[in-house]
Amino acid sequence: MLKTLTTVYALGLALSASAATEVLIVADEFPAMQVLAGKLKAQEGITSRIVAQTNMPADLSSFAAVVVYIHLKLEASAERAFVTYTEAGGKLIPLHHSISSGKRKNTWWFKFLGVTLPEGDVARGGYKWIEPVTLDWVNLAPDHFLMTNRVSYPKSIAYVREGAVGEQRLPGFTLKDSEVYLNHALTGRRTVLMGLKYTDPKTGRSFMQDRAGWLKRAGKGWIIYFQAGHSAADFEVPAYARILANAVIYQPSPDWPGAEERGR
Repeated sequence: MLKTLTTVYALGLALSASAATEVLIVADEFPAMQVLAGKLKAQEGITSRIVAQTNMPADLSSFAAVVVYIHLKLEASAERAFVTYTEAGGKLIPLHHSISSGKRKNTWWFKFLGVTLPEGDVARGGYKWIEPVTLDWVNLAPDHFLMTNRVSYPKSIAYVREGAVGEQRLPGFTLKDSEVYLNHALTGRRTVLMGLKYTDPKTGRSFMQDRAGWLKRAGKGWIIYFQAGHSAADFEVPAYARILANAVIYQPSPDWPGAEERGR
């Protein structure tokens, strides 16, 4: 069924690509997305339509990008629409809790994203969410448009990349009263864009994970995920707002995947 729908969507995307200027934001928590829509308008003149997943347009092919900000249940009809739109050539931008434990029940979502949320203790690699927290987000793709175009980072953050030995000072920003998701497990090839650094105030243990933002091919389209975004305040941070504007306007090169895409 999905394969048939994808073929139909591909035709729609081809016919409407030149006119695709509007962004669709699908959410179940709206104040944060109203802030994001305002930032997109102010920075790039981008018009956004914000809807609940039960009120999505029947055809998504006319949208330049579809942002997903769904905290609670992801309905099967919306799940199918997002997968079909992306694989036919669309650009999907899931944010924050669009990857969360409630989505384990969905049929396609995690396989489509190339993500699993392991069960078990967090110290042994199990998935865990914690809030409220203060944590850092670092730029792991210093030569990539998404992380550099008009982005001004206010801090230099000490960070050790996964699998590396030495510490680096990397550009980044801090979010307060936010939320962290630890131990996302990524499968398949993607370009890693952002890392997170969280220190547990009770134990003093620091988590530094190269999984907080990434770019991935899906069929003829692309997925761009960023974990930050717990509340409206997160989207007010200038560096993050600019990164998300970059995600909306970004166009991968025609030969992508290629040198840009790194395996994990």
